[in-house]
Amino acid sequence: MSTELIIDSSNGSDVQIALLKDGRLHELQKEVEGRQFQVGDIYLGKVKKTVPGLNAAFVDVGYEKDAFLHYHDLGPQVKSLLKYQKRTTTGRQKWALENFQREQDINKNGKIDEVLKKGMDVLVQVAKEPISTKGPRISSEISIAGRYLVLMPFSDRISVSSKIPDREERNRLRRLIESIRPKGFGVIIRTVATGKKVADLHQDMNDLVKRWKNMHRLLPRKKAPYRILTEMDRATAILRDVFNESFSSIVVDDEELFNDVKEYIGTIAPEKENIVKLYQGRIPSFEHFGIERQIKAAFGRSVSMSKGAYLIVEHTEALHVVDVNSGNRSNSKENQEQNALEVNLIAAKEIARQLRLRDMGGIIVVDFIDMQKKENRQALYNGLKEAMDEDRAKHK
Repeated sequence: MSTELIIDSSNGSDVQIALLKDGRLHELQKEVEGRQFQVGDIYLGKVKKTVPGLNAAFVDVGYEKDAFLHYHDLGPQVKSLLKYQKRTTTGRQKWALENFQREQDINKNGKIDEVLKKGMDVLVQVAKEPISTKGPRISSEISIAGRYLVLMPFSDRISVSSKIPDREERNRLRRLIESIRPKGFGVIIRTVATGKKVADLHQDMNDLVKRWKNMHRLLPRKKAPYRILTEMDRATAILRDVFNESFSSIVVDDEELFNDVKEYIGTIAPEKENIVKLYQGRIPSFEHFGIERQIKAAFGRSVSMSKGAYLIVEHTEALHVVDVNSGNRSNSKENQEQNALEVNLIAAKEIARQLRLRDMGGIIVVDFIDMQKKENRQALYNGLKEAMDEDRAKHK
């Protein structure tokens, strides 16, 4: 499968990013100039109030609406984080955690006002960007993501992506990370670390530790609300998360952005640097590569699929509903079960694509075509699960 990334900045100050697989649109992202509160950004926030009824707190992070922090999003080591933060702001704490005495984990069934009080400063990370009238959703379980690794302070755990199935490779990666990780930091090993040498992993680890050090250096100097650590721009963040050997082309229509992307690819995959190309056509790149047409076709209420089948997508305040329709396919009794399975499997792939394209989250109800045979229902379940494997968002 050939993968392409098209980055278009022809629409004023906004940057649009399209991920294509075999020429078909799979992801669409938008980078708005000056937009704050990206997922992964870390803020020094101030607790405005606690709401025992919701078991949550509202935290000022500089957005017009206060951010929402639920008790379950505090993270078990929040007391260690608060202690580290206090010691850092008073100049008594170095960046390293090897001699840091961690506090006990909080009770998973505890109350928000047992941990946070009005007026307290707290380090938080954006878990969900603000939408409509709601402020950002935040967490105080801090993590810093790199190309191959995710750094988790106040932990000693090394976790390996479940998408790395080979036991020997999992053990190899664990041994390597155990030898290079700083004490007091846990590490999540990402799927793209498969087969990488210790030098690559060590470089990524050093970059993550450097970002932690920068955050530590800023803490005593800044007053809440303040963005302490920012995620990389959306284009580079997508490349960090999805770039692999299947990428055949990265097309950018802005020279400055082209240089940034080329430099980043040169750092993580020097052998692929030549696939980064500067687009200089007269018409916008999205129009040239047929992406505008795909966007118009993909975002309507009705979504056409192969062999005459189609989806109806409805959005409500509480949930999203998808109805699967067979269209003009044969309805003869002999073929009905097989037809239903075939349409449902086509729909499963398209639904997984639509969830990414539309950035749909929360409760999603899909009305597949009824099937009588248990083995066919199981095949559909497996098909949808496989189609969703590419989705980086957590899902069940």
